[in-house]
Amino acid sequence: MLNLKHLRVLHELARQGTLAKTAQSLHFTPSAVSQQLSALQREAGVPLLEHVGRRVQLTPAAQQLVEHTQAVFDRLALAESELAAAQDRPRGKIRVASFHTVLLEIAPLALSKLARSAPELDVQLIHQEVEAGHSGLLAHDFDLVLGEEYPGLPVPAQPGVHREDFYTDPLRLVVPARGIPGPAPADEAGQDLGGGEDAVPDAPRTLADLAQAAWAFEPPGTRIYEWAATQCRTAGFHPRVLFETPDPLLHLQLVRRGHAVAFVPALLGDVHLAGVVPLDLPGHPARTLFTEVRAGRQSHPALLAVRQAFQQAAEALTRSPASRTLDA
Repeated sequence: MLNLKHLRVLHELARQGTLAKTAQSLHFTPSAVSQQLSALQREAGVPLLEHVGRRVQLTPAAQQLVEHTQAVFDRLALAESELAAAQDRPRGKIRVASFHTVLLEIAPLALSKLARSAPELDVQLIHQEVEAGHSGLLAHDFDLVLGEEYPGLPVPAQPGVHREDFYTDPLRLVVPARGIPGPAPADEAGQDLGGGEDAVPDAPRTLADLAQAAWAFEPPGTRIYEWAATQCRTAGFHPRVLFETPDPLLHLQLVRRGHAVAFVPALLGDVHLAGVVPLDLPGHPARTLFTEVRAGRQSHPALLAVRQAFQQAAEALTRSPASRTLDA
């Protein structure tokens, strides 16, 4: 009979592509991964792996076995959900991976709701970026992942995952209340001295008015960076990014102190907006927040309770729109 633990290693190898990544994902040593795959091959009675240079790849028989394994995992997850539904209330531990702005605003309120509605449910929050969280979900490190999708940058659907959208969060431009930070002063040799103390006194009418402003951006490679850079390029300029940080509160602090302008999600809320001017963008773009669980577990009472709590918390935090929209 095929061993389910061995099948999981093969399934993860098909997803990760290399023995080293598989070992890292499953928190095994590479030798332990090789031993379990060898044991599975003996159980199957047919070759499952073939060497191509220094790498291994799955044989056609192994690829077919991976498809059956996914179906088995889905059925086991469904059986687990049905057994949990027979209990009188949600209980157990749910590990949630999320990114900064959701943990900052929505998560504390969601946890308060769960403390009242599901007191026997233990929710563990782990700060993870979306990609790492998604990988951890499939590796069974997490039970639920909160993700985000930006306009024009769809997140591809993934096999073995059930997604549910729960909040549409407007994206805004924030500028200092005291004026827009312009180019830094230069010395006699024309060298940039930094500081950005000079400010453009007039509020921008269009995004192009900020072509010479100092910007705070998330690091390259993130979805919000790609979206923000596209907004600036579409407006006809390449942003002068002087500050790179994944912390949206630091973005706001840099704006508040007059050092930068930035794009921020409306979810951050009015409590963080003292000293800055929020402006709606043309077309009113918004990111979509969603939750992901492993396929077959979407009806698990504990996960239903957590998803509902995040939905209710987001609705309770819905903000009124900014007072003025930039011209297109």
